[in-house]
Amino acid sequence: MKLISLCPSITKLLVDLELGQYLIGVTPYCIHPAAVVDAVEKVGGTKDPKLERIRDLAPDWVFLNREENRLPDALWLQEQGLRTHTSHPCSVDDTLAFIDELGRLFDRQAQAEAKNAAIRAARTRLQAKAAGAGRRFAYLIWRKPWMTVNGTTYISNLIAESGAENVFADADAPFPSFEADALAAHAPDMVLLSSEPFPFKQKHIDELAAKTGIAPECFHLVDGELYSWHAAFTAEGLDALADLF
Repeated sequence: MKLISLCPSITKLLVDLELGQYLIGVTPYCIHPAAVVDAVEKVGGTKDPKLERIRDLAPDWVFLNREENRLPDALWLQEQGLRTHTSHPCSVDDTLAFIDELGRLFDRQAQAEAKNAAIRAARTRLQAKAAGAGRRFAYLIWRKPWMTVNGTTYISNLIAESGAENVFADADAPFPSFEADALAAHAPDMVLLSSEPFPFKQKHIDELAAKTGIAPECFHLVDGELYSWHAAFTAEGLDALADLF
């Protein structure tokens, strides 16, 4: 069996399900676990895969994510006769179902259930604390322009497991841009600045605090992998939220 993954979180999940030995192609952004992916051929990025090379490798499955990868690329691969699997988990429940699906598809039910059991346990720990109840947050992913996430995204729904409310939940786009004065008007009591895709630093906290008047202690630098890599780090993300709140 030969597998190609064009989404970093899916690559990590496949390895967790003990399918890493079948990977023949991944993206340069597939960095976990290094002991496995460093030895696998890189077949282009999430937005610019080497389509002809993927075709020539003749994989049995190509894994994509609707958010990370481009529809035209998926369609081209299908036209070449390749079997693709496109997923888009937007919540913890979606993630549990996705892991279960792959477990059944590749006869890795035991591994999938162990992964899901860890997620459910982390969710129980977080919800038992109810530490996010009554809290209002914004999660920032980019600068120039400032960008955040709305309530339809995996990131927002993961954080909402704590009981906290996304101040940009009703924005029209999944990843809307905003001006600093809009953030001030929403008055979140917690602003999370992700390490990816934009690598926020302390200087950006200082910048936003000065522009918005929001107290510096309301800003927090967070590990973007834990909050956005669905399935791969869902349990770890839930535990990180329990610590954060």
